[in-house]
Amino acid sequence: MRLLFLAASLLLTSACAHNQVSVTNPTTPPATGQVNGPATPAPTSANTVDPVPARVAESDTTSRPLWLKDRIAAVLAERKRNPITRILRYRYGGQTVYYISAPCCDQYSNVFDTKGKLICQPDGGITGKGDGKCPDFDKNKTDEKLVWQDPR
Repeated sequence: MRLLFLAASLLLTSACAHNQVSVTNPTTPPATGQVNGPATPAPTSANTVDPVPARVAESDTTSRPLWLKDRIAAVLAERKRNPITRILRYRYGGQTVYYISAPCCDQYSNVFDTKGKLICQPDGGITGKGDGKCPDFDKNKTDEKLVWQDPR
């Protein structure tokens, strides 16, 4: 048994001896000897939790129905959602509809008509396919316009 242990130890140390690894840490000076250069990136204090889009989309504020303005006010009264709420206007099934994105995870997104009546929930839920009442929504929606997105 002791001989087996000795043989295994010898085998392991000889196998690892050729693959030595050099470890550096943030205080190790760069190989060039210069601290400022391409090898040393400048530190950043930018928040990496909430990415900021390069360009904020322009919202179409024309003729928002009152019920939609109330929904926007309700979203702004809550804490910020992740992902943020977006409201898009489309043509679908021969009418103008409003798509309101899901607040999170397995929740449904909603599609409303111009009077605020729920038409369907095209995505979300456990299956990700919504409530099944408008399975062709993604395929047949047209004329997309961003109506509003949470600016926070």
